[in-house]
Amino acid sequence: MGLNICLTSMESLEGFDCKRKKDLSQMSNDELVTLDNISQDELESTSSEKEENWRENLEQKSSEVNSTAGVGLDHFILEPTGTERNLLVADHEIIFSRSMMEKCDSPRQDLILDRLSECEKQKLFNLVKIQSDGTVKVDLEKDAPLASELLKFQSFEESTMSGTIISESKKSAPWLQIVILVVGTRGDVQPFLAIAKKLQEYGHCVRLATHADFDTFVKSAGVNFYPLGGDPRALAEYMARNKGIIPSGPTEISIQRKQLKAIIDSLLPACISPDLETGVPFRAQAIISNPTACGHTHVAEALGVPLHIFFTMPWTPTYEFSHPLARVPQSAGYWLSYIIVDLLIWWGIRGIINDFRKRKLKLAPIAYFSMYSGSISHLPTGYMWSPHVVPKPSDWGPLVDVVGYCFLNLGSKYQPQEDFVRWIQKGPKPLYFGFGSMPLDDPKRTTDVIVEALKDTGQRGIIDRGWGNLGNLAEVPDNVFVLEECPHDWLFPQCSALVHHGGAGTTATGLKAGCPTTIVPFFGDQFFWGDRINQKGLGPAPIPISQLSLENLSNSIKFMLQPEVKSRAMEVAKLIENEDGVTAAVDSFHRHLPPELPLPIPSAVVDDHANPLQWFFLQLAKFCTLPCGGV
Repeated sequence: MGLNICLTSMESLEGFDCKRKKDLSQMSNDELVTLDNISQDELESTSSEKEENWRENLEQKSSEVNSTAGVGLDHFILEPTGTERNLLVADHEIIFSRSMMEKCDSPRQDLILDRLSECEKQKLFNLVKIQSDGTVKVDLEKDAPLASELLKFQSFEESTMSGTIISESKKSAPWLQIVILVVGTRGDVQPFLAIAKKLQEYGHCVRLATHADFDTFVKSAGVNFYPLGGDPRALAEYMARNKGIIPSGPTEISIQRKQLKAIIDSLLPACISPDLETGVPFRAQAIISNPTACGHTHVAEALGVPLHIFFTMPWTPTYEFSHPLARVPQSAGYWLSYIIVDLLIWWGIRGIINDFRKRKLKLAPIAYFSMYSGSISHLPTGYMWSPHVVPKPSDWGPLVDVVGYCFLNLGSKYQPQEDFVRWIQKGPKPLYFGFGSMPLDDPKRTTDVIVEALKDTGQRGIIDRGWGNLGNLAEVPDNVFVLEECPHDWLFPQCSALVHHGGAGTTATGLKAGCPTTIVPFFGDQFFWGDRINQKGLGPAPIPISQLSLENLSNSIKFMLQPEVKSRAMEVAKLIENEDGVTAAVDSFHRHLPPELPLPIPSAVVDDHANPLQWFFLQLAKFCTLPCGGV
């Protein structure tokens, strides 16, 4: 699922009518952080002083924690594998990502970017135009001098992040309490659930925190669940209505902010609160998250624990392709597109984040005019797609891994309805049509287009109802079967080809099944995956949902049914079959853990939330983890 982020300071953006510009300017008057009576110099000076004080405090905490690092943590043995070491990490210093204040001497690119004046930052929007599909167009020709200045940061990035040193294999890693924070739809949650199960096999205590809608889904897989705020249906509907990250009016802004605040405020309890059903204490010693959780880096900083990012779409700057939420006509601007998108997101949520840091985390606010604070470039990151579909860019350093698709095997235990099995068996393999969690403006029209395209091409088809309520037919034709719910890993091998929205998980399962694919993107990274499918010859050019018609759908079906397309799809399927993304993801997590891990830091953040029973168990846990004689 894409991001539902509101943007501020957007008056200079092109492509808006007057009303939309006015709505966005209203949104920039952030009620959580008031700047009306504070000058820029005063604000940045005050923030710098506060941050320096907080850095000193955190470094002192870090020193105290490091003195007892590893005490009382049981270890398990890992298979010996080559371990990549970040060139920026000094040999004798412990790096806890950003959460424990990095101690590398090289200047971080976000701090270099902050040398830009506020006026120069505002000029960034001269390069930006919002497309009708909700993506951000970055055009370097709009302001060549500014673009040239910004591209200097790319050179800095490449000089400091490239290169790999193979270090000694990690022989063991500690058993940890790990929280996995996932914001999104079921397709976003599912690969993390597969990782959670594998981490449990290694002895870790794992909690998966996501929206309440997925409570049963997570628990049925045998993984501890904790609810995050936010409604995934409301988030998906917001993205579909607004075609991306820009709110279309004041009503949309209030809806979006309410969802974001609910998500961010729920992150800390997800990391430190006891189980809601059993009351068993829990305090995260490591955090795994997708970037859409927004507040993950700040919680990790407050708790002093390592953070590992996993995601299903590119979020790390590269010059090989643009950000999935951006369109860049010049390849020289690919890297810059990631900076622009990060900046837009940060400027949209900075008020909520600073309120969260001050009110919940007891941390200093981040300078209001700081930029690039949403970047994950300094964090260990694993991308959950096959390198045979999108190879790891050559400019991604050793902190980044492309681990492969992370599949959750649901099909092996699935028992299909007998009438469905009979329908499948009585004819040639059908096509699949489904848009998952995507809402539809006109489900009847979309259903009619599908039914007519099947008739036009002489094919059978399965229509998956999904959240969009697809397949409402007064009379279902014999060549159509309307399906309520079925695991894709069981269903797709029964199909000749697929037509879907291009969610990362659905795309992955289709490729594994060797199915030619037509992607009908709604927003976000769905366009990215549609382009990749087309470029590899595994399907036709994507059809945006607003352009879906009988003619282009029929043509796409005919394209997919060509023998050479099926042959290419089967070749990719064989490559994916030989991968084990889940194991690779867990190996990446273990490999990027700091050399020594501290016990969770006792802090006001945690103690404020502890009830008497929880406090007792925490004290007992501390006693039990003291070093024992003879061990």
